[in-house]
Amino acid sequence: MDLGIEGKWALVCAASKGLGKGCAEALVREGANVVITARGVEALEATAAELRAIGRGEVRTVAGDITTAEGRAAALAACPQVDILVNNAGGPPPGDFRNWDRDTWIQALDANMLTPIELIRSTIDAMAARGYGRVVNITSGAVKAPIGVLGLSNGARSGLTGFVAGLARSPIAARNVTINGLLPGAFDTDRLRTTLKAGAKALGQNEEAAADARRRTIPSQRFGTPAEFGAICAFLCSQHAGYLTGQNILVDGGTYPGTF
Repeated sequence: MDLGIEGKWALVCAASKGLGKGCAEALVREGANVVITARGVEALEATAAELRAIGRGEVRTVAGDITTAEGRAAALAACPQVDILVNNAGGPPPGDFRNWDRDTWIQALDANMLTPIELIRSTIDAMAARGYGRVVNITSGAVKAPIGVLGLSNGARSGLTGFVAGLARSPIAARNVTINGLLPGAFDTDRLRTTLKAGAKALGQNEEAAADARRRTIPSQRFGTPAEFGAICAFLCSQHAGYLTGQNILVDGGTYPGTF
């Protein structure tokens, strides 16, 4: 299927590795031009080299912290126009809410709620004026089924989801601008491996035993891959997804047990 996004410009945040990288790669394979951001220069440039080797769209890099005004300004300046915006940021740490002060909450909100909103605010009117725009917010399966120790993530990402629920149904929808959430479950990324390592250490297990135990909780009996996550993102960004907006797509191998 031709997704119809060849030549479009995409800004993909936190794209040097993991799910962001998977999304950027899927978009490049469809011929989109991408600006990818991350804080780590070395990993960012290594990813850019891989994407350029695909031989399709143009790839630009912006090293910096997308959660700062300076980082956002640099990323937006590198993108001639933003037709596709993929919001992504690492999740805040787990813990007990009793130990989180105001500064901890503000940091989580800045990264996982306010930064995506700022980027949407900076790009959405131009998308509407051109008659094409796709925004995909990578959030978390915890938006659908909150995880006790991830209160910071539960709160910040759910706040973003609630805000988008209204914005996606505003007059921008009639201008072919869509906003959707992509909610990952357990994917084979550095973040998952770090979480499994910490959990294994706490329980006195080895990492592979912890990973096997986690896999057994997933009906698909495996972790997802960044490539398959990216493919879903690319479809949401495509010409074919113009009638799909304000939705939260859960990609978790069947882990969530609910009907709705």
